[in-house]
Amino acid sequence: MKKINKEEVRGLLRSLNDETKIYFGCDSTRFKYKGRWYAEFTTVLVVHKNGRHGCKIFAQVDRQADYDQKASRPFNRMMNEAQRVAELYLEFEDIVYEFGLEHEIHLDINADDIHGSSVAVKAASGYVQGTCNIIPILKPSAYAASYAADRGRRLTA
Repeated sequence: MKKINKEEVRGLLRSLNDETKIYFGCDSTRFKYKGRWYAEFTTVLVVHKNGRHGCKIFAQVDRQADYDQKASRPFNRMMNEAQRVAELYLEFEDIVYEFGLEHEIHLDINADDIHGSSVAVKAASGYVQGTCNIIPILKPSAYAASYAADRGRRLTA
């Protein structure tokens, strides 16, 4: 897995002002390969330049076996997304505070019970809050975990 380059992020932030915001997110896609289920996780760090000049998406992609029994109730996969985004945040937390930037963590989870991802809303939100001391943003407002991660997946392909 190619990791997001910390010095590249730091270099970009040096050229921007304090209105810049950073968003962290993760999304996954489930697929079958040789009879086994896997998930591909795209974890992103999004830099919203000067709060109004577009975004730069940094992404990393990795895969692992998916052990969810029901694809429609993806508890394990949602928890893996929460773990990955929390790890990325903790890895870059020093940069966030070095530059004094507003930041958010986004989870690709919808709290509405009609969506399968809702099975993990409390556990994943609690994990992020307990690990990072940040209340995560959920769908439909979690654009870093949905739209940006989808874009990040295409950028790394």
